[in-house]
Amino acid sequence: MLPDTRLARVSSLYRSAPVGYLDQPDFTNAVARIETALPPRALLDQLLAIERRYGRVRDFANAPRTLDLDILLYDECVVQEPGLTIPHPRVHERAFVLVPLAEIAQDAVIPGRGRVSELVRYVDAGSLVKLEASKNETP
Repeated sequence: MLPDTRLARVSSLYRSAPVGYLDQPDFTNAVARIETALPPRALLDQLLAIERRYGRVRDFANAPRTLDLDILLYDECVVQEPGLTIPHPRVHERAFVLVPLAEIAQDAVIPGRGRVSELVRYVDAGSLVKLEASKNETP
């Protein structure tokens, strides 16, 4: 679906309460590791196009959405551009990101914050629910 990109790993699915705007259903979260030749801005443009194809409309901050694709990390790069910040500015604060990230990349380093395996210890994951794998899922 993404040019010059390969899916390397995918975490389990997790359910979490919405953040910010609370009058919406719970979210289903996951983290994927990809290998890509796309530079960060081109990758973001491709992800935003996928969101639009799946009906994503940005009415207001934290509005209900059909799909939300974020770039959490890009190797150990730090990017600060209009509309693109890597690492994601709140990745280290959110259990719904850190727990699935630790599942597939516990040794990853969040520049300026530390190793994922350490950071995940400091987030409250009490309301995060790991969803069971589908009975039809192939191991």
